[in-house]
Amino acid sequence: MSNQQATFEDTSLTPEDAERIASGTHPDPFAVLGPHDTDAGRVVRIFDPGAQTLSVTGPGGKAQFLTPVPGARGLFSGPLRDEPYRVHGEGYGRSWDFEDPYRFGPVIGEMDEYLLGEGTHQRLWQVLGAHVLTHEGVDGTSFAVWAPNASRVSVVGDFNAWNGRRHPMRRRGATGVWEIFIPGVGEGAPYKYEILGAQGELLPLKADPVGFGAQHAPETASVVRDIRDYGWRDGDWMKQRKARQQVDAPVSIYEVHLASWKRVAKEGNRPLSYKEMAKELVAYVKDMGFTHMELLPVSEHPFDGSWGYQPVGMYAPTIRFGPPQEFRDLIDAAHTEGLGVIMDWVPGHFPTDAHGLGRFDGTALYEHADPREGFHQDWNTLIYNFGRTEVANFLVSNALYWLEEHHVDGLRVDAVASMLYRDYSRKEGEWVPNIHGGRENLEAIALFRRMNQTVYGEVDGILTAAEESTAFPSVSRPVDMGGLGFGFKWNMGWMNDTLSYMEKDPVYRQHHHHQMTFGIHYAYSENFILPISHDEVVHGKGSMLNKMPGSSAEKFANLRAYYGFMWGHPGKKLLFMGQELAQGAEWNHNAQLDWHLLEQAPHKGMQNLVRDLNTLYRAEPALHARDCEPEGFEWIEANAADTSVFAWLRRAGPKDPMIVVISNMTPVERPAWVCGLPTSGRWEEVLNTDSERYGGTNIGNMGGVTADGGPAHGQPASAGVTLPPLSTVILRQKI
Repeated sequence: MSNQQATFEDTSLTPEDAERIASGTHPDPFAVLGPHDTDAGRVVRIFDPGAQTLSVTGPGGKAQFLTPVPGARGLFSGPLRDEPYRVHGEGYGRSWDFEDPYRFGPVIGEMDEYLLGEGTHQRLWQVLGAHVLTHEGVDGTSFAVWAPNASRVSVVGDFNAWNGRRHPMRRRGATGVWEIFIPGVGEGAPYKYEILGAQGELLPLKADPVGFGAQHAPETASVVRDIRDYGWRDGDWMKQRKARQQVDAPVSIYEVHLASWKRVAKEGNRPLSYKEMAKELVAYVKDMGFTHMELLPVSEHPFDGSWGYQPVGMYAPTIRFGPPQEFRDLIDAAHTEGLGVIMDWVPGHFPTDAHGLGRFDGTALYEHADPREGFHQDWNTLIYNFGRTEVANFLVSNALYWLEEHHVDGLRVDAVASMLYRDYSRKEGEWVPNIHGGRENLEAIALFRRMNQTVYGEVDGILTAAEESTAFPSVSRPVDMGGLGFGFKWNMGWMNDTLSYMEKDPVYRQHHHHQMTFGIHYAYSENFILPISHDEVVHGKGSMLNKMPGSSAEKFANLRAYYGFMWGHPGKKLLFMGQELAQGAEWNHNAQLDWHLLEQAPHKGMQNLVRDLNTLYRAEPALHARDCEPEGFEWIEANAADTSVFAWLRRAGPKDPMIVVISNMTPVERPAWVCGLPTSGRWEEVLNTDSERYGGTNIGNMGGVTADGGPAHGQPASAGVTLPPLSTVILRQKI
């Protein structure tokens, strides 16, 4: 013992408490460590297993040495005469100074504690997770985590040699939340939680469920990130956002997988960073005329091959492209260029990785214990227990987090059908009915309604969209009208039917004519987005170009005609990256898009077409303003199966020009095809997918047609319209 070492007998400290502190098994370390009033006066106890001597120094500057507690190596005790104090340690040739975490009071306030206990804290991320802050005049990080069945929870990291005995946390009453403020820990520090289960069993180290950052895979720790005080410059966008995202607005979405949009070949084929994408991706999406980009999930995920759809860090933008502040740079840049950003959100399931949410505190906490409810057979993942109040709160708060903290404009919710039905992809006997004996997942339905009510109620101008592939009713209807409350729904039926039609040789299309017309029968039952998403160009499904039949030229013509059909059809638009280039290969998440194809005229032409379709779609109210109203659409010709021709009328307001869309889905030119029109006079040809500009043969109508013929197709006037082979022609009323 150093000759400076004090001798003190702490009679108020029981041997059992001392031993449990030293072994890291004490359930209430704050009851033992730090300053305490005892019968012998004010006492301080500090645990530091690497120290041979410890001393404390108060404002007066005089060091006061503490006494090692017998039988509990690393635990020191002594009278405390001067506060606040700092600690000085020496041992094995080293010395160090630190603030004692156990001298600080709680960070979580009483109202937060009440809401946490009730499971109704809307902004959970403001309390849980790791927060860089100044507490009682000292800089550090406050950690808080929900683990109600744990017997001890500790924060571990480089700052304590990953030793779970060093920073065991304070349990906050009945909330199940544990917290601690650790001075000196700040931005960039990796950390995890070391948890002892209810019986004292040591669990795998866990990442923070509400952590704002993470290490690069394959490392799995959370990382302290200071997300305060970002200097947003998007005020103008935020003011106009609501008008830009309503059902009467043009919404054309470019779906992007950030890791494979573009790569830097000279630097090991790495993906672009958020900051690089803030320049290049934003400029490209704007140039292409899209109104929004939709990001495949950016929540932190361990496995690249999941494309983000198996997230572990629901509150952490993936570090693959940069830290959270640089993710905000991407959002901010998009907004300053007038583009919205939608994010794919995955509340349906999570992976079984040991550092994740599975059996987080030694029990089935976030997931169902029964695998018939809690295990996803298709993806080998775990399913959230949507009926548990705290879990629903975790998810709803997460939705709000992305919208508020990162200014994301909308959430597209993944795999909604898998959540709505308890028997989804399950055989008889492999699922548990609801309380009424039915197959609907009532708890998931309640979650969707709560989520949509919360985000629409708290954040002005945002949107939500459901990827929902069944006939579940009223997905995009308000909750108070019995709906799920989403703003939009992906029209998977339209996508499946029309792609099935387009894949057929034109000689057989006459027998499947209804596949192109059937969508109108239900087009107004929901607020629909027409999606050609990443799911259609992977797993052997082929690229959009190679779905098309015929020769190379016919494949391009078919695809151009289809895009014209899609942009003229009621519903908002979504196209996955690369489809505007008419890639021949399927999407590969490990490589960039085939940008070199733009050196070839047919591919450049397809890109020009998508740009022009977007420009026309945005400019013409008739093509977007009444997407979700039956009054905005009228068939001119829906029954010409023998010629595979489709023609329809789009309307907006009485002063807006009407639009007529005509698609010829055979390789036969139809000169002077008689088309009924609602008014006589001039109709301008504003787009023709067979234009030379798009790689076509340039057959067309010399700028327009004059409706000087008699009634046809139930319309009062008509004109002879030249329909090129495999094409879509769009006419605009000249007012």
